[in-house]
Amino acid sequence: MNIVVIGGGAAGFFGAIACAQANAGAQVILLEKTNKLLSKVRVSGGGRCNVTHNCFVPSVFAQHYPRGAKQLKEAFKTFGAKETIDWFESRGVNLKAEADGRMFPITDNSQTIIDCLQREVNRNGIQIKTGVAVERIEPQQGEEGETGFMLYLTGGKELHADRLLVCTGGNPKTQNYDWLRALGHPIQEPVPSLFTFNEPASPLKELQGISVPRARVRIAGQKLEYEGPLLITHWGYSGPAVLKLSAWGARLFHERNYRFTALISWVSDQTEESLREQLQQFRKAHPKKVVVTNPLFGLPQRLWKALTGIAEVNQDVIWSELTAKSTNKLVEALLRMPVEVDGKTTFKEEFVTCGGVDLSQVNMKTMESRLHSGLYFAGEVLDIDGITGGFNFQAAWTTGYLAGKAIAASIS
Repeated sequence: MNIVVIGGGAAGFFGAIACAQANAGAQVILLEKTNKLLSKVRVSGGGRCNVTHNCFVPSVFAQHYPRGAKQLKEAFKTFGAKETIDWFESRGVNLKAEADGRMFPITDNSQTIIDCLQREVNRNGIQIKTGVAVERIEPQQGEEGETGFMLYLTGGKELHADRLLVCTGGNPKTQNYDWLRALGHPIQEPVPSLFTFNEPASPLKELQGISVPRARVRIAGQKLEYEGPLLITHWGYSGPAVLKLSAWGARLFHERNYRFTALISWVSDQTEESLREQLQQFRKAHPKKVVVTNPLFGLPQRLWKALTGIAEVNQDVIWSELTAKSTNKLVEALLRMPVEVDGKTTFKEEFVTCGGVDLSQVNMKTMESRLHSGLYFAGEVLDIDGITGGFNFQAAWTTGYLAGKAIAASIS
């Protein structure tokens, strides 16, 4: 039995390994169109590889997926974060959890994960062919229905597959899904997810590198908001608060051509009432202190100075002389500073796509197509994407594992 896996990323490797381990008689071939394997694993987490997230309740874990949450909740009961940790640890790779829940190999090096996966591929006799792209797939018909697939490769070559696992990842170009549309699979239009916000005329541009551990970013006129660390960059804003918000609002932001107003609260634990009360208390306690040079709420000095500038507070004004008008403007700058977003930037070398193969035509217990027996999907080629923090890799491990096990079972 020829098992062909298309895609040399996390899901493809995991699916191929799961299949080969579950059925020693399976002849597994993995095709990768580029000459680089596991490229996303290599760059993830700043080169450390954010393998998964430190959460072991499937229903809670699934809440971190803007698309695919309902379907993954059940899948995680079979193979979730705990199983992923056990899988790697049983192969000599120990993981550690950081304060924010992200989990990395204790080596802090993505090569550790790559080496582990490549060892398993070699150990299980999986063939890997790089520089091989699949241009078209044709289901083969026999007297009793479909009997596999003919793959038409670059260079005019052909390859028959008795079972086929597609793990080609996400792609922002809709035409790159045409070969799957040709099989009758509906595709949810792809748009980018996990990106940073550009503000070309940012009043804080000179503060690049300054971060706030807990800010809230809200989209004006929408219920969309996210709270977390926020980083000021030379092009706008980044950090988990922005990246996670970009995932939840991926389609809305695309429809608006990445032009919208965001509102930043630099004091996310404050209401307007509590904020005004604290400003008044400080005014009474320190009437002679200069407003601009005495930052409050734990904000960095340079950021505080910039926010007082936005509020048009004079450089030498003291608290007892701060006018009601300036106080109101300072409250607005702290609680609802407007950001005129105009464009986006991909987060480092990582990218995630919202969209892909519609889940309604995939059996999420086995990852098999409902349209073609013997055709399976795993990873980001599906309309599944998570926020930053190890969730996208967990979806890849989970769906790859389920597909690989199901394929192995189907040929036993």
